[in-house]
Amino acid sequence: MTPDTLAVSRATTLKTLRDLFYIGLRRGRAFGRLLYPSGGSYHALSADEIKQRVERCASALEACSIRKGDRVAILSYNRPEWAVVDYASQLVGAVTVPIYTTLPADQVEFILEDSGCKIVFVENGEHLRKISSKRPVIAFEHEERSESLKAFLARGTGGRPSPRLDPSDLATIIYTSGTTGTPKGVMLSHQNLVSNAEAVLKAVEFTPEDISLSFLPLSHSFQRLVDYALFLQGSVIAYAESIDAVADNLLDVEPTLLCAVPRFYEKVHDRVLQAVDAMPARRRALARWALAAGAEEANARRAGQRPPFGVRWRSALADRLVLRKIRRRTGGRLRLLISGGAPLGRATAEFFWALGFTLLEGYGLTETSPVVAVNRVGRTKLGSVGLPIEGVEVRIADVDGEVLVRGPNVMRGYFNRAPETETVLRDGWFHTGDIGQLDSDGYLYITDRKKDLLKTSGGKYIAPGPIEDRLRRHPLVANALVLGNGRRYAAALIVPDFSVLESRFPGMDRAALAAHPPVLQEIQKHVDAVNAALAPFETIKKFALLEQDFSVEGGELTPTLKVKRRSVEERYRDVIETLFV
Repeated sequence: MTPDTLAVSRATTLKTLRDLFYIGLRRGRAFGRLLYPSGGSYHALSADEIKQRVERCASALEACSIRKGDRVAILSYNRPEWAVVDYASQLVGAVTVPIYTTLPADQVEFILEDSGCKIVFVENGEHLRKISSKRPVIAFEHEERSESLKAFLARGTGGRPSPRLDPSDLATIIYTSGTTGTPKGVMLSHQNLVSNAEAVLKAVEFTPEDISLSFLPLSHSFQRLVDYALFLQGSVIAYAESIDAVADNLLDVEPTLLCAVPRFYEKVHDRVLQAVDAMPARRRALARWALAAGAEEANARRAGQRPPFGVRWRSALADRLVLRKIRRRTGGRLRLLISGGAPLGRATAEFFWALGFTLLEGYGLTETSPVVAVNRVGRTKLGSVGLPIEGVEVRIADVDGEVLVRGPNVMRGYFNRAPETETVLRDGWFHTGDIGQLDSDGYLYITDRKKDLLKTSGGKYIAPGPIEDRLRRHPLVANALVLGNGRRYAAALIVPDFSVLESRFPGMDRAALAAHPPVLQEIQKHVDAVNAALAPFETIKKFALLEQDFSVEGGELTPTLKVKRRSVEERYRDVIETLFV
């Protein structure tokens, strides 16, 4: 089949994830569609091997009486088996329920019960121990208390399942806890996901020659949708061993594409700048000159323009002496970085562009499958989340500036939660809860979360997000939370970067470092610098340093690394009260 024929075929037959799977197999290379780590090196699964495994898994599901509409849970980090079970479920019309591996046992059990899952696939014994309910459990890695995936697949006969599927059929329920409240199951149909994958491919170029490192959890709608789009386009997907192994896996795989949340990019940004600051004076000056030269060239590149000769010459020299060496630490072949899941700080975006990368920021929510908007190559505006993708409409509410979305990507609703669904789906528009604005060119800017706006006792509204982002830009600051709702003024909880402090002040524990006068003085100077750019009612009057960062395990972060403001305020209630005396 020629590429032109494939384009016609996809346009006329791509209606469900089953269509996406089979068309993606035809479009892909004959080798290495999925790469996975094992025994210290990466191995490949060909398109034929993937097809055989998925169809065998699908027939095994049918042999276990899994039928159209039944829920199938997956509790595992990214690996080929995750994709096999997901696609197999879609072939038989089952509904996959992905679960974050970082969730505690009680939340895992809540999701299994609330969704009514009939069967659960887990990665290993650690995840198996989180399941107490009496339902079949299949383990990707052999465990005595469960059936192995190998034994499960032996139940299948192979062959292509053929239940009737409709684009409006439910494909997945993704539970999102948000920053408050009980987890809600977002119901996404085949049409939601397929339309979003196609629209993403029209906005951002993926090719069969691309290799992407998949390391955000596949339970995160962002990584899952990107992997669908990559598979449909015939690209190669390589699975990271773990979040902690990403730096090594980048060198192993040498990917051309990478998708991540802002916190990942911020950490890389901080580490490189710390390394630069630790250099001898001459090397430090050279590195800073190179970054400045790269930034000058990037300004033209973002707009799709050719820079003047002098700019190109300085950039080429900077690249040869410094920037290329930094990029090699990511494998040396990355042509495109995509950021989503939360707002990306402008300084971090500028840094990656200065290094010679093309970084595109986008925007979306689980409820929108998830992509709503994304910047384009050659048409990037820093600070914005780009232009809406094809078929998706965005408007800003007149009353409060809330971002509203309408399109084929908008969810069917929250599972078994009609009142919550009616709150956010009104008059054909999804109410995102985000505050934003559209510029004259149609680019979308997200300024804050509607429910995160702080209202001081004086009646002034403070958007904490941009202030927290500025606070985190300092190399000594790992995290920050702005406070002030119902108070006379704004204050902040700040988590120092103890890895930096411990290298500066060896032998001191965290409590001592958080109270050390030189540390407090340096952070106070940074807070003063941030305050200089704020309105008087927004300025941080007081701050406190915490001895540990927010975490998923501690209950202060969602699985997608968003801060649960209410949980933090409850945990550090006594500390917060001292800030408002």
